[in-house]
Amino acid sequence: MSTILGLAARSAWNRRHNLVLMVIAIALSTAMLLGVERLRHQIRQGFSQSISGTDLVVGARGSPTQLMLYTVFRLGSATNNMSWNSAQRLASHPLVAWTIPMSLGDSHRGFPVLATTTDYFRHYQYGDRQPLRIADGRPGLDGIFDTVLGAEVARRLGYRLGDKIVLGHGSGLEAMGDDLKHADKPFVVTGILAPTGTPVDRTVHIGLAGMEAIHLDWQAGVPIPGMAIPAELVKKFDLTPKTVTGVLVGLKLRSRAFAVQSQIAEDQKEPLMAVLPGVALDELWDTVGMIEKGLLLMSWMVVAVGLAGLMSSILAALGERRRELAILRAMGARPRDVLMLLVAEGVCLMLVGTIAGYLLLSGVSFLAAGWLASTFGMALPVVWPQASELPVLAAIIAAGALASLWPAFRAYRLSLSDGMTPHL
Repeated sequence: MSTILGLAARSAWNRRHNLVLMVIAIALSTAMLLGVERLRHQIRQGFSQSISGTDLVVGARGSPTQLMLYTVFRLGSATNNMSWNSAQRLASHPLVAWTIPMSLGDSHRGFPVLATTTDYFRHYQYGDRQPLRIADGRPGLDGIFDTVLGAEVARRLGYRLGDKIVLGHGSGLEAMGDDLKHADKPFVVTGILAPTGTPVDRTVHIGLAGMEAIHLDWQAGVPIPGMAIPAELVKKFDLTPKTVTGVLVGLKLRSRAFAVQSQIAEDQKEPLMAVLPGVALDELWDTVGMIEKGLLLMSWMVVAVGLAGLMSSILAALGERRRELAILRAMGARPRDVLMLLVAEGVCLMLVGTIAGYLLLSGVSFLAAGWLASTFGMALPVVWPQASELPVLAAIIAAGALASLWPAFRAYRLSLSDGMTPHL
C-alpha cells in the first residue's frame, strides 16, 4: 500500500498546477463561508448589543417594538410622548440609579437628531458594556446650541469642531425644505464621538434645552407667522421640555427590574410602559432575522459552487488518469483501493483548502481591521476557529469527501483492459 501511496503522491506532484488551482478555489470558498458566518454573528451581536447596561426603556404606552425602534435605532417616530413630569418622577424613584431622557423628531441632512442631557455620555453603553468615547472635543451639552456628532455623521458630512450646522424640522424629505429649517438658530459642533457600530454613529446629539429653543417660535410643526425669536434671546424663556420621547433607566438592583416595570405599568397619573431592552431586541431580531438567513444561504451557496468545481475537476482529470489507475491495478491495487485513494485525495484537497481559507480570512481580517472599524464600526476577529465554527469546517471537509465519491466510484468501475487501451 505504501508503494501505491508513493505513486499517488508523484501523480499529484505531476498535476500540481491543477491541484493548486483547486486548493485556491476551495480556500476562497472556505474564507467566504467563515467570513460571512463571522459577519453574521457580528451583525446579530451588534444588533442585540446596540444598547447595554440599560435596565428599562420607558415611554408612552403602545408597541414595545416601536418604542425600541425610535429610542435605540432612531427609526420611525413616536405616536405619543411621555410628559416631563413623569420623567422627573421616574428619576426620583428610590430604585432608580440614573435616567437618560430622550427626545426625537428633527433631523439634519438625513441623520436623526436626538435631544438629551449630558448624562447620556456618562451612562449610555453598548456592546459588552462599553461606554461612549469622545474622538475629538468634549462629551457634553453644556451650551444651549452645543452639538455632539456621531462618527458617521462627522465622516460623511466632513464636519469638524467649531463648524455650525442647521437642523431641519421633522425627519426625512420633509426636513429638506428651506421653510422647515431652523436656520436662525445654528448649532456648533463641540464634540465628535468615536465609532461604535451602533445607531449612535448616525445621530446628531443636542441638549433638551436646545430642542426647546429652536421650537419657541414654532407651533403645530410650522413657524408662527410674524414671530421670530433670535438665538441670543432664548435664555429669557423657560426651556424646560414639556414632553420627551422616552427615558432610558438604570436601576440600583437589576433584580428589581420586573417590580419597577410593573409599577410603571400601573401608574395612575399617565399611561406608560417599561420595556426590557434584551427581550425586546430579541423579539425585534426575530422580525428582521431574514437578513441572517439570507447571509447564511449565500455562504453555503458559495461552498456548493466550490464543491461543484472540485467534483468537475476530478471528473475531468479522470479520463487522463485511466492509464495511471490501470497501472495501479496491475501492481496489485484492488478496486476498493482505487476508490479509497481518490476519496482520500479529495479529502486532502478539502483539508488543505480549508486550512488555507482560514489563514486567508485571518490575514484579510488583520489587514482590514482598521478600515472595517472606521467604516462600519465592526471587525472580523482574528481568532482560532470557534466552537460554533468547527461543525461548519467539518461539514465542508465531509462535503468534499462526498463530492469525491462519484468520480471515485467511476474509477472503481474502470477495468484493467479499459485502462490499458483507453477509448479515443
